[in-house]
Amino acid sequence: MADPSAKHPENAPGKFYVDENCGGCQVCIGTAPENFQMTDDDDHAYVVKQPANDEELEACQEAMDSCPDEAIGDDGE
Repeated sequence: MADPSAKHPENAPGKFYVDENCGGCQVCIGTAPENFQMTDDDDHAYVVKQPANDEELEACQEAMDSCPDEAIGDDGE
């Protein structure tokens, strides 16, 4: 389960975030490419943009459910 106290600083403010457990597998980017991005050094993913519509919200939810590192969280903001 993602840890809200370990959020990466690159995350866009809002509901979804990626924490320090991210291993950089890029599953989230394949699932929700509008919302997740890798850092320049490909070390980890982060939320580049919070979902703006139902389709993006669904994709972010799927990315969270599919993350093998359980590094994506939803703090309900």
